[in-house]
Amino acid sequence: MDRAAVILKKGEGRTIKAGGAWIYDNEIDKIEGDFENGDVVEVRDFDGYCMGCGYINTNSRITVRMLSRKKNTIIDETFFGQRVREAWEYRRQTIDTSSCRLIFGEADFLPGIVVDKFADVLVVESLALGIDRWKSVIVDAVKKVLEEDGIRIRGVYERSDAKVRLQEGMERSKGFLGEAFDTKVEILENGVKYLVDVAEGQKTGFFLDQKNNRAAIHRFCKGKKVLDCFTHTGSFALNAGIAGAESVLGVDASQLAITQAEENARLNHLEDRVKFQCADVFEVLPELEKEGEKFDVVILDPPAFTKSRNSVKNAVKGYREINLRGLKLVRDGGFLVTCSCSHFMEQELFARTLREAAAGAHRRLRQVEFRTQACDHPILWAAEQSYYLKFYIFQVVEER
Repeated sequence: MDRAAVILKKGEGRTIKAGGAWIYDNEIDKIEGDFENGDVVEVRDFDGYCMGCGYINTNSRITVRMLSRKKNTIIDETFFGQRVREAWEYRRQTIDTSSCRLIFGEADFLPGIVVDKFADVLVVESLALGIDRWKSVIVDAVKKVLEEDGIRIRGVYERSDAKVRLQEGMERSKGFLGEAFDTKVEILENGVKYLVDVAEGQKTGFFLDQKNNRAAIHRFCKGKKVLDCFTHTGSFALNAGIAGAESVLGVDASQLAITQAEENARLNHLEDRVKFQCADVFEVLPELEKEGEKFDVVILDPPAFTKSRNSVKNAVKGYREINLRGLKLVRDGGFLVTCSCSHFMEQELFARTLREAAAGAHRRLRQVEFRTQACDHPILWAAEQSYYLKFYIFQVVEER
């Protein structure tokens, strides 16, 4: 098998030796043989030991993304078909597949690609040059595997419009892969109906990773007054409503998101009890506190405040502020639901930030449960980038 070979420096490659998927440019000693960016290359340790193969892109700091740990693996349609079949079988055994993430990049041993299923529509996000070459093969394999289970996909939409593609030397891409279709797709999750806008919604259109966490709040919301901050298209707010909340207020800074949330409330006949407000959460929380408002349940589901290690300190300030403000609005004995979706906001740091917020608010926290992302977003140990969502439910009590 005539492949170029990436040779690691002595003492480097610790991440992939521990089971990770990425090789950075500063870990490479030399590259032997001819190649084009996007090609599959062999990876060798400094002493010549074969560590497997992956695709290369010298435009990116992540120069190689590993595809296989086995020597002389043939990377072809059969290879990708098997990877897709394994990903689907895992979901069938672990989660409701009516709408789910079918492929989660490195955690499914297909680095750089995400495929989400919303009812009978697929949304594809391709973020790396090497996998982009195989995108159509992977999509065809997904459709074939699903059809074998009697699931017919009526349309595929590409949302490869993230800025990270520019770092790979690629253009951002968005549009239909195949025939056009109505890009507003109705899905059902935890008894809640949503209209998912796969063309204009954030990322792939809907955040599937909180599926089980949204279900977890049901038992705390019946008959309660609920505040849902950073509600986006209303997912936590609507779950509170379906669970029987007396009243729900959802707040988000995006008017588009609020319009979609209100549409989803009407779809579920919850518009009388679930209301939405377009406003900056950082401004709304102190206003509600000043007005003397109290809620039985406060939910904080912010966007990632940090997407790099360099901005973690500022992110900590943001998380501390919203949690301190949110805690002050929780009625004694009520509940705080709070989370971070930033990989760089590590669990220990997030927990410490919450302790500081509780101390500042003069509240005591009793942990009800700790959760992570839904299992269709599997956490592959050693591939640390696959673990990002930290989710807590606390009972909040005043100083005793």
